[in-house]
Amino acid sequence: MTYIIPNNSCVGCDNCRPLCPTGAIKIENDEYWIDPTLCKNCEGYYQQPQCVIVCPTNAPIPSQAKKGRCKIEPRDATSPDLFSNSKNNPFASAIVIWEACNLLAQRSSLPWQTNELGNLQYRRVVNQGRGVITFQIQDKLHVCQHATNLQVIENLDIRAACINLIFAAHITNLEQPWEEEFTIDERQIEQYLGLEKRKDLSKNAKLGLIKNLVYQACSLILSIDWPSQGRVPSFAIQNSRLWHLMDIQHHFQEDDQGCKYLIGLTFKIKAGMWTQHFFNRQGCKERTAFYQYGSLPKSLLTTVMSLWQQHEGSVRLMLWLLFKTKMGREQRITVPTLLRVAYGEEKVIQANRHREDRKRLLKTYENDLEVLNHYGIKSNFDPITYPPQIQPLWAKLADIPEDPDEALEFWINDGGGENRLTDAGPRGKWNLLLNARILSFELPPDWENRTEASKQQRRISKTKTNHQQSGNLLGEQIMQARKKMNLSQRDLARLIGKSQSWIRDVENGRLKAKLDDQMLLRQLLDI
Repeated sequence: MTYIIPNNSCVGCDNCRPLCPTGAIKIENDEYWIDPTLCKNCEGYYQQPQCVIVCPTNAPIPSQAKKGRCKIEPRDATSPDLFSNSKNNPFASAIVIWEACNLLAQRSSLPWQTNELGNLQYRRVVNQGRGVITFQIQDKLHVCQHATNLQVIENLDIRAACINLIFAAHITNLEQPWEEEFTIDERQIEQYLGLEKRKDLSKNAKLGLIKNLVYQACSLILSIDWPSQGRVPSFAIQNSRLWHLMDIQHHFQEDDQGCKYLIGLTFKIKAGMWTQHFFNRQGCKERTAFYQYGSLPKSLLTTVMSLWQQHEGSVRLMLWLLFKTKMGREQRITVPTLLRVAYGEEKVIQANRHREDRKRLLKTYENDLEVLNHYGIKSNFDPITYPPQIQPLWAKLADIPEDPDEALEFWINDGGGENRLTDAGPRGKWNLLLNARILSFELPPDWENRTEASKQQRRISKTKTNHQQSGNLLGEQIMQARKKMNLSQRDLARLIGKSQSWIRDVENGRLKAKLDDQMLLRQLLDI
């Protein structure tokens, strides 16, 4: 329960404000109000609310939910809305933003160290050990101090990574983000995160959540020691904020008793000095700085907001893959890497030691991959190191034909074989998985949005590749010839001595058949 101050009965003695343990009592335009996002009824500090005890007029009263609609009042203009096409928006995708997302998502699972001042820090070595990026966290309870306790790190909310990405998208509209500010209010954040559809949350609950997430995103302290790369000179940044929270405007609606109800928030944000080196458009043209950007899908933000409790491993992987897949479609990612990202090094080590922990982690991992697949992030398993025998059941079910007659024949053949689809994994499956890898992740369409220039460049590259490989057998040719001969993928796989998934990958262009296999396909399909 929180409290509220009716200003009609407040005498302005200022006895209450210094005693508030959370700093919730504030003065706005010479009037007192209690921030509902900070007021905790003095629980954990005192047995009774101190503002009620020391007030000479007993002014503070228990706050009740505001009834009716919030009054629409004029506000200062905010920065333009993101996601004008309702799908995606450019965002700064430098390694600084990536590591900030990893920090907010993986929290205490990362290898935190204690520096010479006793503060916790997370170090990421870059450029083959020639450079380093270091993060520290500002302690919310002690604004002038950095976090020294892992509990502060664990209290970070994974949803703050979405705010970090939203800020990274807003600076794409600025020419010099290290000098310019952008303004964003709670209505825009609600829209980006899908909170406007949450009818189960009160206005105060939404405002409290948004304010807390913005605070956490702005609590990251950054230090960079970057080596020279080509014409880009080396540089160093010491203890600079990732995002500067320049100002917060509180918007109120007042009732007949003079009680000020918080109905809105407006934040003024400025990016840190890192943007001068990693998001400098002019510097990139002069080859003295970097300008790295990607495409931020709106669906990612809303998915994180809906899955962050039930499938935290999936959310961690989504945020990580947003940057990892930007480096190229063919990323051979090992399963141990995915496990460390999704669950942390400690849980992987624990699973290696104890059988029950191993079974639980394996089940969670396969469920999280299924969640990714459901949201359009589909795994392309390496057929050599990640064969169907150790793939999740949901992945093996993808090979079932859609035609009823073909599906019936599939199950009859499967039941008569030595290895059935529904059989348990082979003995030593965990050890096999530790040596397995995923060739790539197939991304949803809104994740792969490119600028027109990059699309044109990609078309030119594709044309050159097709011209150079004109003698190769294309997947479309195989598919057309197979359908012409009324063969299913399973039939063709049986004839050539391959798996059905191999045929599917070749036809989709995800896998290139060797010359010997191409010759055999040409003979069988009369190409």
